[in-house]
Amino acid sequence: MKQRTLWSAALVMGLALTAGCGSAAGPGGESGGSAGKLVVWDWKSGDAKAAGYVAKAKADFAKKHPGVTVEFVAQPFDQYYTLLGTAIQAGKGPDVLLFNGGGKIRDRADALAPLDSYLTEDRQRLAGWDAFAKDGKTYAAPVTLQGHPLYYNKALYEQAGVAAPAKTWDDFVKNCGVITQKTGAKCFAVGNKEGYGIQFFLSAMGSAVLTPQEYDDWIAGKRDWSSADVKRIFELWKQANDAGLNNEGANSTAMFNDAFALFQSAKTADVIGLMSDVGHWKDFAEFLPADKVGVMPAPVVNPAATPSLPYDGGIGYAVAKWSKDPKLAADLVRSLTSHDALAAFYADSGAIASDTTIDVSASGPAAKTIVSELKSGKPALHVALSSKTTDLMGRLSQELLSGSVTVDQVVRQLADSEKTG
Repeated sequence: MKQRTLWSAALVMGLALTAGCGSAAGPGGESGGSAGKLVVWDWKSGDAKAAGYVAKAKADFAKKHPGVTVEFVAQPFDQYYTLLGTAIQAGKGPDVLLFNGGGKIRDRADALAPLDSYLTEDRQRLAGWDAFAKDGKTYAAPVTLQGHPLYYNKALYEQAGVAAPAKTWDDFVKNCGVITQKTGAKCFAVGNKEGYGIQFFLSAMGSAVLTPQEYDDWIAGKRDWSSADVKRIFELWKQANDAGLNNEGANSTAMFNDAFALFQSAKTADVIGLMSDVGHWKDFAEFLPADKVGVMPAPVVNPAATPSLPYDGGIGYAVAKWSKDPKLAADLVRSLTSHDALAAFYADSGAIASDTTIDVSASGPAAKTIVSELKSGKPALHVALSSKTTDLMGRLSQELLSGSVTVDQVVRQLADSEKTG
């Protein structure tokens, strides 16, 4: 997300108009599905850190299909799903598309070709499939694993005389007070301008609050928004802000990349970050010594809870239903998730790839800790929600921090949102 291919407003409008007339074309008027050519839309291929990954994937595909041209069209992330919606409405566009796992792809599954019959050989090697599945069918192959580790700055902890991360929430809050008093750093770096902060908090803290059964029920779609434990998560969200644990102006701070910059510059001691190629262990190690970037379990709130690393498939490539050769397009997806390509993505960007056979032993301690926790990890709570519900949750989380709604009002509206689809 750091580097984006920027289009002028005129070009974006032109794409929308063209798609509305029956051709979802990319820059230069190229649309997918032509003989001997595949077109890919994503927001990663224009990133310098993904150059090696794309090159490896293209080389792998070229060995199998030397006569087929592959064109990557890097779209701006902040407009990606709008542009994609225009293509879906027109029923024409690229052959292969990049998606975030969860609601973003599930809400658009009707426009995609199921990949289950094409990718059977990759099932064991790759993790994160569930984030790209709906109603028993898989619509994309995972490229990365996306999760929400709780990172901490070991240097600030040491400066404050805090020997190790707290194991309980109450002790965590006490430690935050000590760290702020002795270093001047706030506890949490929170960016909730776009409503992302509550998503990170829900998933990072959820396993420390919900019982294992409540957690599994949530992922399975049997969510009780009125339960005391679910409400407790939102109470903690408000408590942390009211107690001064967060940076000033959390609701006006962008997650990408202002909140992460606060942690990188040692203005906060902790941040709920990512496992992908931004806001993650390698990104932080560019500003902090790698051995000072720590990863801690979520501090326990409910003694009956079992904290675990929340993660799912992060991003994955799918095949559009309108592709003239879905088998060929699916073979390109296989190349985009080949071992060598994903190993290059991990090496260059630091993203935790979906390929569980990649060796991370030479990485910093934070990466090794994250990978060691994958086996016991569970899907992230917010990824199980629809886009409609997460959007509403973002708005309500801002109102909760500002004091204009209560926790009871928040969970009631979220429950109603799920009932109405």
